[in-house]
Amino acid sequence: MRLGNAREGRGIIHVALVLSMVLALLVPTDALALSTNKATARPNEDGGSSVIGGLPTRLTWEGTVGDNEEVTEVTLVLPEGSTFDGSTTKITVLEGLSRAKVEGVAKPNGSELTVSFSEPVQAGYLLRLEIEGMAFPPDGGDVVVGGTYVNQSGKQALEDSKPIATIANTPLQALVAHLDEAPWVQAWNSNPFLGMFFKPQLLATAFATLIPGWLLCLLIVVIAYPFAIALGLLFALMKISKRGILRLIATVYINVLRGTPLFLQIYIMFFGLPMMNINIDNNVLGVIVIAINASAYLAEIFRAGIQSIPQGQYEAASSLGMNYFQTMFDIILPQTIRRVIPTVTSDFITSYKDTSLLSSVGVMELMMFAKNLTSVSGNMTPYVAAAIFYLIVTLPLIKVVGIVEERIAHSERGGGPRPRGPKPKHDVDKVAGEESRFSELAVHAEALAPEDASAFNQLAPGLATEV
Repeated sequence: MRLGNAREGRGIIHVALVLSMVLALLVPTDALALSTNKATARPNEDGGSSVIGGLPTRLTWEGTVGDNEEVTEVTLVLPEGSTFDGSTTKITVLEGLSRAKVEGVAKPNGSELTVSFSEPVQAGYLLRLEIEGMAFPPDGGDVVVGGTYVNQSGKQALEDSKPIATIANTPLQALVAHLDEAPWVQAWNSNPFLGMFFKPQLLATAFATLIPGWLLCLLIVVIAYPFAIALGLLFALMKISKRGILRLIATVYINVLRGTPLFLQIYIMFFGLPMMNINIDNNVLGVIVIAINASAYLAEIFRAGIQSIPQGQYEAASSLGMNYFQTMFDIILPQTIRRVIPTVTSDFITSYKDTSLLSSVGVMELMMFAKNLTSVSGNMTPYVAAAIFYLIVTLPLIKVVGIVEERIAHSERGGGPRPRGPKPKHDVDKVAGEESRFSELAVHAEALAPEDASAFNQLAPGLATEV
């Protein structure tokens, strides 16, 4: 019984296999004779690597003809808003590594492009279409290249390509496109020097692209400098200390940091610490390096400022019974800070510019953005844009330093406003006495003869004014 059931099961399987083979022969299948290998677009962002919709670019499409098939026509179709109008198409047919002698004609029609071949493209051939001057939809987004093709069996559906990422056309790019067409810009760029260092289109793009790096520069130096001031003041006090060991530590710290390049210090911190299994975020490590380097210079600034205070200040404080710390923090340091403000501001400017060295270790600050943009565009204009960003900060600070120095010099020469306090008590009493005396004179004048009284009245205004 079991044997019969097994034979019956095998028979059913055989029948099913035969039926499936018959159906496969009877029902036609539309195999994709032309497979899409790739579809790419050339970046058209001035100084960038993005594909912008609505602006002319180049679309490259490649496909391979399937076995036992011949292709006579290919139609590429893009989403609504795209256009092939005004484009030119380069048609290449390859048989292995050799170019096949197959000609073709391209006919653009809005968002469709039809390419007809003079003779069928044989199986296994590679077909490449390079469409120059086409445009994707202005709204941007992922764009898929589809369409149809014609073989010996008729029209077939073309395999969709992988999506091509595009971005929307921005006002900045519209400005760049306007500059590209401006006659004065073309004349300006025709000069080799101006075109290489001051290209208007790339300046406009660079200003927008470099902003994140500029903000990171400001953030690094603004965070680092308070720590640098604290460290610098500490080592300044250590260097003028009466304890030899403190002076030695401060001297070594200051001389080593001031005597070696910041570039070397950056490399030691960024590549040396990971070797000791100390891993710190690059931006945080950049803050640490800038703070440590600046602290050495600030230590010398504070030391010179402290030692510029006359010795009589210390003696006066001592005579009042003030100890060392009271003298230093209540008398000496307030005067020191006022004197070193211009020099400290100049050092801040130097530290701000020194952040550019962090680009050598991959910190995405201003110069790193400029470097990337220059490598993409092949033009030096992004570095000029970076220099302008530095000047936005440094020029106002230089002006501030000049104003502060002028006011300090004016004050030290004896100029400036004088404090106004209440009049001394003896002056108030004197004025009151004069007023009382004037009143008594007025009383006595009433008893004088008319001609004497008239004379007194003529002198009274002057007396009143003096009082």
